[in-house]
Amino acid sequence: MGKAKHDHKLQLGLVRMQAAMAKSGERAVVVLEGRDTAGKDGTIKAITRHLSVRNTRVIALPKPSDREQSQWYFQRYVSHLPAAGELVIFNRSWYNRAGVEVVNGFSTRAEQAQFLRDVPDFERMLVENGIKLVKLWLDIDKDEQARRLDMRRTNPLKALKMSSLDAVAQDKWDEYSAARDVMLERTHSVWAPWTCVRGDDKPAAHKAVIRHLLHAVADDEVSHDIKQPNSEVSFTFELDALKDGRLAK
Repeated sequence: MGKAKHDHKLQLGLVRMQAAMAKSGERAVVVLEGRDTAGKDGTIKAITRHLSVRNTRVIALPKPSDREQSQWYFQRYVSHLPAAGELVIFNRSWYNRAGVEVVNGFSTRAEQAQFLRDVPDFERMLVENGIKLVKLWLDIDKDEQARRLDMRRTNPLKALKMSSLDAVAQDKWDEYSAARDVMLERTHSVWAPWTCVRGDDKPAAHKAVIRHLLHAVADDEVSHDIKQPNSEVSFTFELDALKDGRLAK
């Protein structure tokens, strides 16, 4: 099967998935996390290319306001959860507290510890309420991140992707690795598992994500002839992955 035909089949699968969701009232949430430059924006574009704007929402929340900082931590995310027939994609999510906030000191250790205790129960409640929850971690190696950061700095068309956190991404690589490992180990659960995707090859990562999403959310009529993701690109998190090289150190 040629590349164009293959991509068409995956995109058609997403369209058929969303049509079925609109008919059945199914709700789905995709949590998309990963290192800086791991390809979250491109992955979202690959997923949403032909989907209905009315039934698809991409949530990328800014820094919390003073009022939001005084609220229950999950409160501002709950307000964006899907209604019947909707697909919601969080471009970074409540897991900021286990990653960016840990590495850069944006929250206290007590707040971070409470988050790790609370999030499995929070996600269990979402799933038990009927929401299909897909959690994706996009991983890249250090050299590839350096290359992409350099492209952001030198390509004027990528200026809007630059952030203050980009400047420390390489310097704090080890800290981000440690935070990632704790997050995956403590928040991977039977009801809300993490799927890890190697993002160095963007097209391969996009295909793996779409295939996984179709198998996780779509019914059998849509997904039965969609191949499972390439196991060299995408895998369900397990503790051995922290040591065997599947996740970049």
